[in-house]
Amino acid sequence: MARLLLLCAASALLLAAVATIPPPEEAARMARYVLHSCDWGALATLSAQEGLRGRPFANIFSLSDGPPGPCGGSGVPYLYLTDMEISVQDLEVNSNASLTVSLAQTPYCRKHRYDPQNPLCAHIIFVGSIVKVNDSEAGLAKKALFSRHPEMESWPKDHNWFFAKFNITNIWVLDYFGGLKIVTPEEYYSVKP
Repeated sequence: MARLLLLCAASALLLAAVATIPPPEEAARMARYVLHSCDWGALATLSAQEGLRGRPFANIFSLSDGPPGPCGGSGVPYLYLTDMEISVQDLEVNSNASLTVSLAQTPYCRKHRYDPQNPLCAHIIFVGSIVKVNDSEAGLAKKALFSRHPEMESWPKDHNWFFAKFNITNIWVLDYFGGLKIVTPEEYYSVKP
């Protein structure tokens, strides 16, 4: 068993070393690749807070679509949330949100000297809503998140953390010059990164 695990780990490292970014003509695959490469994203809500009510509000959240590695992920952005967080309070009033992830948080853009605003430093904008996961999906969400963010397991229990997912309705990909590409959720979930 240990030998098999070692072989799998070595294979994963080898695949990661040779893995390349998808070409611009494969927008759905690019979206999956960027999400799986990112550990966090900027979540934008419509604020429900006094003084900001109805205005856009962005906040950083840790996320994961599955354990790291070249095998991809589910494509579903999972989050670990508490009602004590101000963006979550916004979501309780209006669950609609957008989520932006970018290769700027990976070594890729630094290696190629791409500014985060350069279209070649791909970023993906997901639009949809945040929903709590049901009991049958909670194990998958927990494995996805805790494998990338092990600190989460020790966060204070009295904060009533819960697993949630970003329910994707629209996807925009900016990974090359010439403007945004629109990817449907069906296209997105049908490819592997």
